[in-house]
Amino acid sequence: MSTERFPQPPPGDRDWYAFEALRALPRIVLMIDKNPLSPTYGCFDREFWHYRTVDFPCGMNQEFCLPLALAHATPLPHNPYYGNPRLRELAIAAIEFAQRSAHADGSCDDYFPFERALGALVFSLYAMTETYQVLGLDRPDLVDFFRLRGDWLRTHNETGQLANHQAFAALALYNVFLITGDEVYREASAAFRDLTLSWQHDEGWFQEYEGADPGYHSCSIAFLGKLYQKSRDERLIEPLRQAVEFAAYFMHPDGSYAGEYGSRNTYHFYPHGFEVMSRFSPTAGRIAETFLRRALPERRRYYNDDNRMCAHYVYDWVHAWLDYNPERHGALEEHRGPFQRYFPGAKLLVKKTPRYYAVLSLAKGGVLKVFDDDGPLYSDTGVMLQTAEGATLVSHLVDETHDVDAAEVAQGRVRIRGLMSKRKHQLSSPTKQIAFRAMNLSVGRYSANLVRSALQKVLITGKPRTAAAFEREVVLGDDGIELRDTVDVRDLGDRVTRMMIGSDATSIYVANSNTFQESVLLPWIDLRDHVPALNEAGRVELPPRRVTGRDDGGAGDASE
Repeated sequence: MSTERFPQPPPGDRDWYAFEALRALPRIVLMIDKNPLSPTYGCFDREFWHYRTVDFPCGMNQEFCLPLALAHATPLPHNPYYGNPRLRELAIAAIEFAQRSAHADGSCDDYFPFERALGALVFSLYAMTETYQVLGLDRPDLVDFFRLRGDWLRTHNETGQLANHQAFAALALYNVFLITGDEVYREASAAFRDLTLSWQHDEGWFQEYEGADPGYHSCSIAFLGKLYQKSRDERLIEPLRQAVEFAAYFMHPDGSYAGEYGSRNTYHFYPHGFEVMSRFSPTAGRIAETFLRRALPERRRYYNDDNRMCAHYVYDWVHAWLDYNPERHGALEEHRGPFQRYFPGAKLLVKKTPRYYAVLSLAKGGVLKVFDDDGPLYSDTGVMLQTAEGATLVSHLVDETHDVDAAEVAQGRVRIRGLMSKRKHQLSSPTKQIAFRAMNLSVGRYSANLVRSALQKVLITGKPRTAAAFEREVVLGDDGIELRDTVDVRDLGDRVTRMMIGSDATSIYVANSNTFQESVLLPWIDLRDHVPALNEAGRVELPPRRVTGRDDGGAGDASE
């Protein structure tokens, strides 16, 4: 595409939201079956309708209709899709396919047949009802479909605590209320709103499985912000204000956001909620301004552009452009000097000095990420071992049994001890897939949450602890950071073959983790030279490492 057709805005300009959204449109149009004579016309699951590598369509993907509708209906600058009738047809076809492919009760699947996934339902229901309103449709048959989905949602929930799903459920049901005028959906929306707010910690963050995840936290802010816009429910303002203040600590000076120190390892950043809240919170406006000045123009944002997730943030960018607040208060770094803040509930320690900006997770064995104004300096997700039996042992799982000594946290000194756990990395096979599908079609057909809770324990929340022990001491000084690691395998009963410190390692299944942000290209630290001593003595104290500023050795410097 020529620069004349899509001119790049200057840093900080509102039009960066539109620029990014329009660049994503060809990828999203690619995903949909565009043939009106095809039985899968309107399906956005390319793996199903085109590659034919899966045996059911993912219901989540039908949310992709909303970027098409917004591109058609919104006079974004330099928007070649504005008023395009084909986009309108495809957006409607996507809703119609969701209607045809849904279960009889209106529910839909995400990862396996008969899953009846609340997450897939709320994402797609919101997008479809929003598309219906954006395009000004008058289709009683589609309204009946929205009612069916809304009725299922009113009487169902999911296992696990994922506040962003509850916030999205409240938003989707409010849209059904706006379309139908039926108070039962507004009442159901209020119930999900109240449940979401009940999962907000006093520190401002929303529960995501086992703790605070700043990435998903930004999603909850966006969804509740959209809900406020529609409902003008003043009860949302103060919780959102608190949520914004928490989020500010995880917008790094270079404009990147969140990371592996969160409970779910995500880099999510949805700007729309911060634009909405900028009317009530200068901090929200500064977060959004940092995103516009740094994250988008300098490509510091996270990239989650695979076939399943490529539309998630696109409609949020369009909404952020539409609701841009022209009254700006500068970027975050213009308003924050050196500080240290510890969140004991989240077990997150944040420190800024003239030399660096660091976030340390005490909940995850001392996962550490360090930045400055020019980008990531250092990223450390803990010591990892590989054994002769083929197991990978890690120290970075959220684990309440870890001994966290935060007595000296005011001085920036932390010590964490615990047992390492086996990394969970289950892969499919023909035999496993046959057995899993048999379960989907039998037990799963009638008890989807039973299957879901079992998978959560295997892939997410389970802790397969071992006898290998670790200890990490971190000292956050004004001029640099010192790390000391000790590993003890005397009771393990297995020989260690490899030892490393990963810059971006994760060990639980989260669909929106393992994406791209600049810090993932920081090097892993190979500790092979210390493996013989570990096997011989059963215990090794690794040489201390010092993380210093860029002028002391460059990005990612961690000298022994």
